[in-house]
Amino acid sequence: MTMSDPIADMLTRIRNANTAKHDFVDVPASKMKVAITDILVKEGYIKGYKVIEDGIMKNIRLEMKYGRDKNEKVITGIKKISKPGLRVYAGKDELPKVLGGLGTAIISTSKGVITDKEARKNSVGGEVIAFIW
Repeated sequence: MTMSDPIADMLTRIRNANTAKHDFVDVPASKMKVAITDILVKEGYIKGYKVIEDGIMKNIRLEMKYGRDKNEKVITGIKKISKPGLRVYAGKDELPKVLGGLGTAIISTSKGVITDKEARKNSVGGEVIAFIW
């Protein structure tokens, strides 16, 4: 079965695993998803990940991150912004800030998939993929 929005599926799996307090979550792999996962690890929302090959399929196994106990969640919210039916683009001067700079916006630019802070520093705009806080 083909999926119309695989990035939204990935974010939903992360949100569900976070709510259910799972230690790991598996997501079907792609280059875009690995780039988004790199940002999540670099920004401190996820402990780590590894790409697992089992036959034909490649999966990304994400290790979820919590506070002192599993009741303290590091990811309080995650939201897909640009959707297949309505793409959302932002120029270099109108890049969004999530919760006044406390969260992270994931932007797909000509320089790759980067955070809103990096996009401001490099002065590039692009497609706003998701918000995470």
